[in-house]
Amino acid sequence: MLVTRPAAAALAATLSLAVLLSSCAGPPPSPVTSPGTASAAPSGTPAPADAAPGDLASQGRVTELATGLDTPWGLTFLPDGSALVSSRNTFEIRRVDPGTGDHRSVGQVDGAATAPDSGLLGLAASPDIARDRTVYAFVSTASDNRVVALELDSEFSSFTQARVVLDGIRLGTGRHQGGRLAFDRTGALWITTGDAGEPTLAPDPGSLNGKILRIRPDGTVPSDNPADGPVYSTGHRNVQGITFGPDGTVYSSEFGDQEEDEVNVIVPGSDYGWPESEGSLGSAGVPPLFTFATEEASPSGIAYAAGSLWMAGLRGQRLWQLPVDGGEAAGDPVSHLEGEYGRLRTVQAAPDGTLWVTTSETDGASWGGASPEEGDDRILRIELDE
Repeated sequence: MLVTRPAAAALAATLSLAVLLSSCAGPPPSPVTSPGTASAAPSGTPAPADAAPGDLASQGRVTELATGLDTPWGLTFLPDGSALVSSRNTFEIRRVDPGTGDHRSVGQVDGAATAPDSGLLGLAASPDIARDRTVYAFVSTASDNRVVALELDSEFSSFTQARVVLDGIRLGTGRHQGGRLAFDRTGALWITTGDAGEPTLAPDPGSLNGKILRIRPDGTVPSDNPADGPVYSTGHRNVQGITFGPDGTVYSSEFGDQEEDEVNVIVPGSDYGWPESEGSLGSAGVPPLFTFATEEASPSGIAYAAGSLWMAGLRGQRLWQLPVDGGEAAGDPVSHLEGEYGRLRTVQAAPDGTLWVTTSETDGASWGGASPEEGDDRILRIELDE
C-alpha cells in the first residue's frame, strides 16, 4: 500500500519547493556554478525524446513507495515498470512493484564482498532487456571491482550470473569505488569508478580507477572512444552518478575531499584534475559545471528529467535540482526535501515520468549523519510539476 509521509505532503502543499538554499552566517558557502565545457555527444548518439529546457519543472507530491530495504544502492527499471534494486551489504537484488511498493528477492549475486563503500553497487538493464533479459551489475569481490551480466528468467523473477564483462578495477582501501552504471542511446555501457583511496591512480591512463569508462555490453571497446581502451575520462576522485541530457551531453556527480563536491560535463579524453584540483579549487583539469560545499551535498546518484539534473545528497540530506541546457548551467541550484528523509543515495527517472529516489540510512555512515528509523531504507516516488 502506498503511504505518503505527512511532513512531505504538507511541505508540498504549503510551500514552493523551488527555493534556493539560503546562506547564513556560519555554514559553508552555498553552491556556486563554474563555467563548464559543453560536451559533444558521443558519435552516433541520437537525441532522446525528452522535455526541452524552458519553464522548469518543480517538485510535486512525494510518496513513500517502498520501505524496509537494506542498504539500497543500484536501481534499474524492467519493461513492466517495476524496478530492480540492489543491496550493497547483503548482495541481494529485489524487485519492487510500481503500484503497491511490495518487494521480493530475485536472487543474490555470488562472489560479492563488503568493505567500506564496497559490495553490490550499480545496476543497469540492457536497452534490449525485453528480448535478452540481461541486467548488468557493479560488484566488489575480495580481489577487485567488476561488472557482471545477470540473465533473468522469462518472468524476471530470478537470475543466473552469465559472465564477467569487465574486471580488474582496483579495490584498494575499500573506499571510493564509484560503481554507477548507465547505458547511452547507442547501447554503450558507462561505468564510473573511484580512486580506491589511492589518488595517484586517478590521472594514470593505465589504471581503470578514478575514471569514467565506456564499453559495449560484451566488454569490447566502442570504436568512437577517445583512446584504445575503455577509459573515457580521467582525474576523478569518486564518481557515483552519471546521466545523459536530451542532446547526448554526459553529466556526472563526484565526491570532493574536504571542501567541494562537483557536477561535471564529461568531455571525451579529458582530465578532471584530481588529485591536483578539488571542485573549483585548483587549476588542473576541466572546470566543473556546479560545485557544492561537501556539507551540503556528498553527491551520489544523478538523473536528467524535464530540463534539470536531479542529484541525491548523502551528507547534505537533500535532493538538488540543477537546471541545465546543452552542457551549460541554466539556473541556480534548488534544494528539495532538505532534512526530510535523511541521506539520499540514488535517483532514477521512471518510465511514468516520476523520479524514484532511494534513501541511505542503513549504510552505517556516521560521517554522513545516518540515523536509521523504523521503515528505513525507503524508495520515494516524486512527481514533477511542469
